[in-house]
Parts: sequence; structure tokens; C-alpha cells
Amino acid sequence: MNSILYLEDGTVFMGSSIGKQGIAVGELVFNTSMTGYQEILTDPSYAGQIINMCYPHIGNYGIDYSVSQSEKIQAKGIIVKNRYNNTSHYLSEDSFENFLLKNEIVGISGVDTRSITKKIRSHGTMKCVICSENESIYQIKNILKSYEYKNLVDKVSIKTIKHIAGNGPRVAVLDFGAKKNIINNLIDRKKCDITVFPYNTSYDKIMSISPEGILIANGPGDPKELENIIPTIKKIIESGVPTFGICLGHQLMCLALGGDTYKMKFGHRGGNHGVYDKDIQKGFITSQNHGYAVRESSLDKNEIVVTHVNLNDNTVEGIRHKTLPIFSVQFHPEGSPGPTESSYLFDKFLKSMTLVK
Repeated sequence: MNSILYLEDGTVFMGSSIGKQGIAVGELVFNTSMTGYQEILTDPSYAGQIINMCYPHIGNYGIDYSVSQSEKIQAKGIIVKNRYNNTSHYLSEDSFENFLLKNEIVGISGVDTRSITKKIRSHGTMKCVICSENESIYQIKNILKSYEYKNLVDKVSIKTIKHIAGNGPRVAVLDFGAKKNIINNLIDRKKCDITVFPYNTSYDKIMSISPEGILIANGPGDPKELENIIPTIKKIIESGVPTFGICLGHQLMCLALGGDTYKMKFGHRGGNHGVYDKDIQKGFITSQNHGYAVRESSLDKNEIVVTHVNLNDNTVEGIRHKTLPIFSVQFHPEGSPGPTESSYLFDKFLKSMTLVK
């Protein structure tokens, strides 16, 4: 069946429908990863977004449900050049097409994804519509105009407190849309006793478990929309409990420390982003997925050290406090998909708990 991709600037692409027949509206972004489409689609940080996959062949190794980063696809839709259903991988349990259908996700294939990526790079992220129904361009325009992507964290955060028993350190995870592999890293390394809290949990409730460490997780959207959470994070920082922020968690920690964030032109999304760690003077290839960044000039240099920088555009990729046991990074040290070279940061977090005792 034919399908239309309509961009906010009026550009129209014609292609073939994949997944569910219907309409999908979201923020158009691109991802440069060659593999990991399943992990990308199930990453809660992609809530509200339609992903343009730069790599042309998607679906060729099928679906292995064990690597999903949440219980379902979180993205609003997907755009691919070539969709493959003849999967070839010994771990494959399902086809890419069935995966989209089971999750009721609208997609489009057979379009020039390179051209779309170049347009996003030139003009910035924009809203778009994928439509496989018999709608006029006028109707599609109206659908696009009425769409707003707000309250995304509320849609992906856990709703009730979840305890994962372990005999290691007690860790509180503040869930803004945490990927599964973040939790797995804490379990695999020290068999941590983990309590996952909804994003809007009060400070007193979090501290009621007497955590030895607190992880402020990743998630979707604009950190400034979560201004009501900043006082809680500020109290966490001031508590002296070792705290580690990842992606959105990093941005929220910087806001709580008096810093500022801004929306990037097209963000960083992919598994090939070079980052330099100033503390250990080493470079790493990292997995990233964010459309906002911390403004370096807004950080108090008397209290905060910028520890990591992006080797492509020199944006802030990590910070630490000079006196408090807190640090954060903009990228994803757990990979999933992508490199895990920076997973040493989980060891750093776990070690900081023993130093504070």
C-alpha cells in the first residue's frame, strides 16, 4: 500500500506502508546506527518521535525480544529506505514487519532517507506525518498543526515503585524512561538491590529506603518541562548520597545546579559519537540519543568541572561536582545499541558508594 511522509516545511515523500495502516505524527529525527533498530525503537527516550534510519537496510536480522529496552516500541513511527522480512540471524524470533504490527506502529519504506537526513541537518528537527490512509494534503497539514509533544516522561515512567532484590548496594533509580540495560548494568556488576521510583516521587519517599546511591535515568523531551522535579533533584544533590545522571538525568542535574539547557538543531542520535574524557585523557565512541544539551557557559566553574566533551561539536557530554559525590553524562554508557567502552562509569558510580561510607 502507498504511504505519504509529509514534513512540516511542506516537503512530501511517497513510499510504501510498513507496519500498521494509519497515521503517525511526531518529531522527525534521524539515527546514524547501522544496527540496533530494535533497541532504538524500544528506547523510551524516543517517545513522541518518528525516526529516520540513516542506514539503508532495516529488518535484515529480525527481532530478538530479549534485547528490547522496554516492554514495547516507544517511538511514534519509523522511516526506512529498504525494509527486509527475510531475516537471517540465529537469535531471530520474529520479523521486523510483525514487530511493528504487534506494537501498532506506522512506518514508511522506499523513501530517500539520505535526503531526509540532509534536510534535518540543514533545517533542524521538525514535525512530520506518516499517512497510509486516504487523507488529502490539506487534512494532513491540519493534523500536523494540532500536534504537540508534551508530557512525554509521564507516558514512559514507571507508575508504581518497583523493587529488584539483590545482595549488593541499595540503589534508587529515578525513572524518567530508563532503558532496561541501565538496570542490567547495576545488577550484573554488583547485584545491586534496586528500587525504581516514578519520576515524580518525593524526596522523602526516595530517601526512605536509605539509598547508598541514586541514579537519575534517561528519558524523552525537554528537561525544562520538568521544572517541578528540579527541587527534588536539588535535595538529592545536597544530601551527599552518591548520584549518577544519564542523558535527561544529566540535564536535570545541571539545571538543579543552576545551569541552563537548550534545544539542539538536530541532536545526537546514533552509536558512533566520539567523546573525550578529560579526567582520564581518553577518547571513546559512545551511543547517544538526545535533542537537548547543557550550556557550558551557564555552569558555575567554582563548583562544577566539565569532564566530557563531544569531539564533533565540543558540546558538554559530562560533568562532576568538585566537592559532592555526584557526576553525570549526556551519552549512554550502557550502549544498547552501540559501544560499551564507557561502561566504566557504572564502576565509578559503584565505587563512589564505598568511598562515602
